Amino acid sequence: MSIFDESIDTFLAPVKEYLADESVSEVLINGPKEIFIEKGGLLRRVQAQFQDEQALQAAVRNIAQFVGRKIDQDHPTLDARLPDGSRIAAVLPPCSRKGTTLSIRKFSKNVPSFADLLQRGTVSKEGARFLDVCVFLGKNLIISGGTGSGKTTLLNVLGSRVPGNQRLIVIEDSSELKIKTDHIVNFETKHPDAEGKGEVTIRDLVKSALRLRPDRIVVGEVRGPEALDLITAMNTGHGGSMGTVHANSPYDGLIRLETLAMMSEMQVPEQAMRRQISAAIQVVVQIKRLADGSRKITHISEVVPEVDAQGRYQLQHIFEWIQKGKSEDGKFIGELVPTGHLPSFFGEFEVNKIPLGRENFQPPAWYASLASKSRAA
Repeated sequence: MSIFDESIDTFLAPVKEYLADESVSEVLINGPKEIFIEKGGLLRRVQAQFQDEQALQAAVRNIAQFVGRKIDQDHPTLDARLPDGSRIAAVLPPCSRKGTTLSIRKFSKNVPSFADLLQRGTVSKEGARFLDVCVFLGKNLIISGGTGSGKTTLLNVLGSRVPGNQRLIVIEDSSELKIKTDHIVNFETKHPDAEGKGEVTIRDLVKSALRLRPDRIVVGEVRGPEALDLITAMNTGHGGSMGTVHANSPYDGLIRLETLAMMSEMQVPEQAMRRQISAAIQVVVQIKRLADGSRKITHISEVVPEVDAQGRYQLQHIFEWIQKGKSEDGKFIGELVPTGHLPSFFGEFEVNKIPLGRENFQPPAWYASLASKSRAA
């Protein structure tokens, strides 16, 4: 047993069973007496409790010390990665009004595949084939979605489909991705020391990566001015690069990317920035966690490489998830189907003799009527 495992036994004993349960994806602690877990995409409260606030704070401080971070009254927040790959975030009182708030997000130890996503109903067979071809052809992709929607899992799957003869550099704030390919380099940011020195940001790592001969760059989560560097890389010969952003729709994903890029010290005019983004990103994949706890790819959209007359982004949905109904146990019934729009780069399918014909983009007969009802709902 490792020192960290012993620490869990001692300090996190009230939630030990949930941390060991592979079916539990997240443990949420809202003060010492209120604990929730996420299982199957749904939250439920459990009876477990910490003895008091002091015991909970001792657990958080012990974890922070173990991973080389500091959390106290002067530094009341913590964001770190545990040795097993889990992500931990914490906020101390008085910033947290209920008492110490702690989130432990667990990640599967197995590397997911398209087969896993198909089995879970996250994507359709046709949608999976299209995304696989997009990665093979080196299209730049952005995965858009909310917290806990499955962006990291999907990025793992897509990143693992990068051809093994290409050099892939993966950049993350905290290492969570488990991309499997033959030539991969992983970078992780570094927090400043007690004197505020030695910080290495995602932006620093993106700039360094560009000097290290990458074929493709993957940014685990784009959430700062490094968005501009990623967009620049995508526009300057690093096709097939990928990243994730927090947004609720494909269009919002592009706006989010634009907003982050504008945080850079470089003063780029809005219209020029939009032209750069629409030229850099070929495909936006929207993924959502639905009310029934399931995670679905709801849109696979092509970005038209020109803004419209009003300077707005233009998107063409290639695949769209349509709800058909609801089962007796409350599960949504639906399907990710083609909309009838051919991607503008379809010619590359034919030139490369990829067995994905025009018929694969034809919508089912029921699409038009159900699509309008689904959007209205």
